[in-house]
Amino acid sequence: MNRRRSWLFVAGADPAAHAAAAKSGADVVVLELEDFTPPALRPKARVMAAQAFAAWRKAGALVAVRVNPLEGDGRADLAAVLPAKPDIVMMSKVDAPEKVVALEQATRGAFELVPNVESAAGLRRAYEIGRASRKVSALLVASEDMVADLGTSRTRSGEELAYVRSRFLVECRAAGVEAIDAPYTFSDAKGAAADARYAKRLGYRMKSLVDPSHARAINRVLGVSQKDRAHARRIVDAFEKARARGKERVKVDGLMVEVPIYAAAKRLLAR
Repeated sequence: MNRRRSWLFVAGADPAAHAAAAKSGADVVVLELEDFTPPALRPKARVMAAQAFAAWRKAGALVAVRVNPLEGDGRADLAAVLPAKPDIVMMSKVDAPEKVVALEQATRGAFELVPNVESAAGLRRAYEIGRASRKVSALLVASEDMVADLGTSRTRSGEELAYVRSRFLVECRAAGVEAIDAPYTFSDAKGAAADARYAKRLGYRMKSLVDPSHARAINRVLGVSQKDRAHARRIVDAFEKARARGKERVKVDGLMVEVPIYAAAKRLLAR
């Protein structure tokens, strides 16, 4: 599977934004036909999809489209954009598994699906949403819409989303799908990197973003560094030597390593 650390949302009808996305280094670039594209501009954005996808693929990115809910402009989005064959189809404001089933039917089961969870109701049913179709590979949790639904305000620290992000990750892991973290919607790249580090500590491997200048910083944080690899290698080597001596666990860098930590280190090295 291609690396999918960073998922960049791009305004659907903005050619300058399309060009910036191609240079951003984002692993996945998403043609955003919902909030980033006013209804009057959606027909124009749909026509631009094929050219945008070609440019992003040439830059080495996976390409995705985020369509509106099917009860809105979603069906028109799909009819126009699916012939350009995006790698992934995302849909906004998914709060029930039935909406995933309807999306799978509308795409004839031919595309990888990533529902977007943007409300408290959606968060409560994230496990069911993740299990609603075999075509679902990941779920994405929103920031601005979620904060609005919770009746609070967006902050750089992200405290208002702490529970949401933790619970969402647990629901996705239990459902057997990847969890894509909410975007950091402020402009500073330093803050975006710090937010990505927090997400990584929670267990996220993927993060969405809305500013192309944040992509490389997020990729560095969510990638596997030489330091990460070296630490994992020490864990694997030490644990295997301990087991060969008949011991059940071993201490590495102050950490008591048992089977789950050893298995996690093996998975990191495999990545």
